[in-house]
Amino acid sequence: MTALLGTPLRVGRHQLRNRVVSPPMERNYGTADGRITGRYIEYLRARATGGAALVFTEATYVRPDGRGRARQLGAHADHVVPGLRSLAGAVHAEGALLGVELNHAGRVADPAVSGFQPVAPSPVPFRDRRPRELTTGDIGDIVAAFGAAARRCAAAGVDVLEIHGAHGYLIHQFLSPRTNRRTDRYADPVLFLTEILRRIRRAAPETTLFLRLSAFEGVPGGLDTDATLALARRMPLDLIDAFDISAGCYEAGEWIVQPGEVHRGVLAPHAARFREFGKPVGVAGRITTGEAAEDILLSDAADFVAVGRAQHADPAWTNTTLGGRAPRPCIGCNQGCIDELHTQHPIWCLANPATGHVVAAPLPGRRRVVVAGAGVAGLEAARTAALAGHDVVVLEAQAEIGGQFRLAAALPSKLEFGRLLDWYAAELSRLDIDLRLSTVADATVMSQLAPDIVVLAVGGTGLRPAIPCIERPRVADVREWLSRPRPLGDDDMLTVWGADRAGVAAADAAATAGRRVLLLGAERELAPAAGPREKVLPVRRLTGNPRVEIRLDTTLEGIDDERLLIGHAGERRWLDVRGPVLVSQGTLPRTIDVGRSVRRTIAVGEAAQAESAAEALRQAAAIVF
Repeated sequence: MTALLGTPLRVGRHQLRNRVVSPPMERNYGTADGRITGRYIEYLRARATGGAALVFTEATYVRPDGRGRARQLGAHADHVVPGLRSLAGAVHAEGALLGVELNHAGRVADPAVSGFQPVAPSPVPFRDRRPRELTTGDIGDIVAAFGAAARRCAAAGVDVLEIHGAHGYLIHQFLSPRTNRRTDRYADPVLFLTEILRRIRRAAPETTLFLRLSAFEGVPGGLDTDATLALARRMPLDLIDAFDISAGCYEAGEWIVQPGEVHRGVLAPHAARFREFGKPVGVAGRITTGEAAEDILLSDAADFVAVGRAQHADPAWTNTTLGGRAPRPCIGCNQGCIDELHTQHPIWCLANPATGHVVAAPLPGRRRVVVAGAGVAGLEAARTAALAGHDVVVLEAQAEIGGQFRLAAALPSKLEFGRLLDWYAAELSRLDIDLRLSTVADATVMSQLAPDIVVLAVGGTGLRPAIPCIERPRVADVREWLSRPRPLGDDDMLTVWGADRAGVAAADAAATAGRRVLLLGAERELAPAAGPREKVLPVRRLTGNPRVEIRLDTTLEGIDDERLLIGHAGERRWLDVRGPVLVSQGTLPRTIDVGRSVRRTIAVGEAAQAESAAEALRQAAAIVF
């Protein structure tokens, strides 16, 4: 199934041992002055050990005014070379090649991070900030900075350099008619890139050179694939060794990092069109399974695949996939890998709490561990205990594992979540964990099992604020409704009270199914705890659906059989609204009686007041058994 994926490929001056590339991903694992850290080395070493043929650092700035992240890597000065050299040695020792992507952020650089005014081909505002238009002298200086950065990387032992001409960064800004409105010679959209390519070839002649392009920008007035191909025909392609095809720009970030509901390999048809140039072609975009990767290669859409978030979730993705097994899956949530990045914090992974962290060594000895609850917190705790060498029993009151996470996996925006549950099920079997479904954890059962440690992963109960008539039959907890939905009458509207992450997801699911929806909440924005890349598509659907009414900054203060009393802007009024009212106002920890003989009890997940699946998994993974 993965026969072609595992075959070598010659690109430029180097041979890839297989067709899997760990592409550039910004991580905020560097230092404030752009240097490599031990954490960064270990992160990339793990992907090299895991089988990737080529591992990239990230969009690496060539000048300080082109920096976009607080702890982004730089190639802007000589002090970064020793760290890059150490990284190259670590990656090469594992049989992989090291790549660095050279970049200048241009108009999308944040002055609060870089300390400099953003610069751009033309003064086209970005997020209400007007950049300074570059002079021809400024442009020459930046071209020279790309060359100097390439020289430093080559001196450090970097094998592959990639020029970032995508995602709305500076080179892309010159390419796009949206952002290049110049009237001098740099009105020619490919001239800036051409000068950079020539300078880099002179500065680092022995490196292999990739060019990353967005096939399309994804916004009105932006480049589409036809226009990008037309530009590529004018580029000095004799200077590059391969294309690396992505998509999007900052105004269409869902195309840079696609949500999990987007189908796998979405950009492959666009990448295939770059075959006309006779260069090796790579492609990114929701390549999360070996089957998806192999299909792309077999269709001849690309020669290699850029597997980013999937290797973020499982550093051994390549070897595991080539070995015919299922890796720990990326579920396309966009929470820790991209939305966290924009907070200027180091990135993490919901699906794998160990990503980017050092796992604590277990305590000596063998113990009997009982985990009460088989939601994701309980499953992670059980796996952690089993890997530490303990005897593990998992008790689950329902007939299947997953808990609230399984409800989420049925929602249109979170369909990939089920893959994580499938992986945990396989892990329970592999690790010989005793799973007992339809079994309630109570003091009697605990007495029979006589555990040394009990992990309480029993979840929570929906909070119902004490407003008048909250106990009316039309009112239900949002999770109860998702597990047992009721039929709606023709005149009914489904009211979701709470615009938090769960409420928005439930409203989106109901609206997608064709129901009329009223979404109201005291929140000032939809799903404020969720980042923009996580919620972009559900929010777009909800706000664009004429059958959905959204009332934010609004309280619910009373309920009767056919009306709702709402509060907004210092006033109250009744709305005529029939139909169910789903409450999404948070949860309260659930507790159980485990008896008095248990030596150690640890709560995780909603039972420990975790407010997200990511927090629940981190709590479970942090247990030192």
